Amino acid sequence: MSTDVSGMIECRSGARLWGFGDEDCVWEAGIGLFLLNRGNAYDGLACLFGVRNSFGFRPVAEGRGFPDDASDGLRGEFAGCGGSRDVYGATWLTWAELDSADWEETDASGTRTRASAAGFGTGWGRVWGVMRILSEVHGAENVRLVVWFH
Repeated sequence: MSTDVSGMIECRSGARLWGFGDEDCVWEAGIGLFLLNRGNAYDGLACLFGVRNSFGFRPVAEGRGFPDDASDGLRGEFAGCGGSRDVYGATWLTWAELDSADWEETDASGTRTRASAAGFGTGWGRVWGVMRILSEVHGAENVRLVVWFH
């Protein structure tokens, strides 16, 4: 049985302008993974999210759940995939986490790096490019990728 990933990039655009305590500092839907056509390589899912991790990677963001403060757009996408009754493994990570990740860290065999599995040179590179650009505008902690699996 195969595993597919769905998700969306969100931005908290008001955080830089008004601060986290402001009522307008909320997450807003950005772009869905489907539009970025990032592929479905299991080594990438393993090193990023701990899903199908027969490789023995130390995941960047495993099992955090669906964020309570998700945007309405993200909630709609999640519900469109069946929500918590039809998907599993929801988690999220910020651009700040990705930017500071050790991309040379290897899997359990010591042969595959995080960069070779999910770095800029892989299908995930388009996702990282969008997140990087959005972080230049909104700040690294204010851009996140939320994913779930089915």
